[in-house]
Amino acid sequence: MTLPSDISTTYARVATQWHAQRNRSLFERPWLQRLVTGLGPGASVLDLGCGSGEPIGKWLIEQGFALTGVDIAAPMLDLARRAVPQGIWVQADMQRLDLGQRYDAIVAFNSFFHLSPKAQRQMFPIFARHLRPGGRLMFTCGPEAGEAMGAVAGQPVYHSSLSPAEYALLMEENGLLPLRFVAQDPDCRGHSLWLAQAR
Repeated sequence: MTLPSDISTTYARVATQWHAQRNRSLFERPWLQRLVTGLGPGASVLDLGCGSGEPIGKWLIEQGFALTGVDIAAPMLDLARRAVPQGIWVQADMQRLDLGQRYDAIVAFNSFFHLSPKAQRQMFPIFARHLRPGGRLMFTCGPEAGEAMGAVAGQPVYHSSLSPAEYALLMEENGLLPLRFVAQDPDCRGHSLWLAQAR
């Protein structure tokens, strides 16, 4: 059994193996395209839990966006700096994030769901504070409320999710308009995802 507090040490320990095994087929592309629809070259994107920068960070750079990646595990960021040197890479805990600027889009793919339910609730003001009006947010979660154990590079990791109804309420309370939710999307390898927009 692992806890949310174990995530940083786990990812730091398995960073090289995780990077080598990370699926690079870009199955995330349809949701990434929804996230950046309407954004012009040079628009700013914040990747929370960016890992080693591939394939999501690399794809965003290739589309002409200004990328800032945030991760709690320093070894992941070392890999990201080598793989995608055009990005800005910041070591930080998303739960206490205050970068002092707003972005045109935020993505938290397979990262936000490592937080406890309480911590997830506390993230929505942070999302809102880092989004420009009209900016979009995309994140993965579970299909329903609950906690589960998963694995990364053979190591156990914690996951949790709120209910879709609670996510929608939290977004509304923090000035975010829910645009789309798909539970266990077959076109995204079974991931459950939200897309929202700052009012």
